[in-house]
Amino acid sequence: QVQLVQSGGGPVQAGGSLRLSCAASGYAHNTYCMAWFRQAPGAEREGVATIDNWSRPMYADSVKGRFTISRDNARSTLYLQMNSLKPQDTAMYYCATGPLIFCSSLVAGRFDYWGQGTQVTVSS
Repeated sequence: QVQLVQSGGGPVQAGGSLRLSCAASGYAHNTYCMAWFRQAPGAEREGVATIDNWSRPMYADSVKGRFTISRDNARSTLYLQMNSLKPQDTAMYYCATGPLIFCSSLVAGRFDYWGQGTQVTVSS
């Protein structure tokens, strides 16, 4: 049974930093693409970043240079380091996993399993 359990997040002031974690279990974590998505109230779920099994990242333009995705395959854990946070980064953040073939996309529908979500709120 695939499980993705998230931790981290919370309130932060603009310019601050947060780190999200996502612990994976129940499957061969190191052979799948991992990703972070986010969803603001009233908005569609949007892709933030993906990382393949070789730890090659891809980022949405809105977070390039500020966010860093990483994975620790030994610990089956995915991370998202978020720096220079802006109020527009406020959203529910979700980790996800899916086939490597989709790791070059940020399309939510291509990912099979999801974490429970964690709220990030950036105040100005």
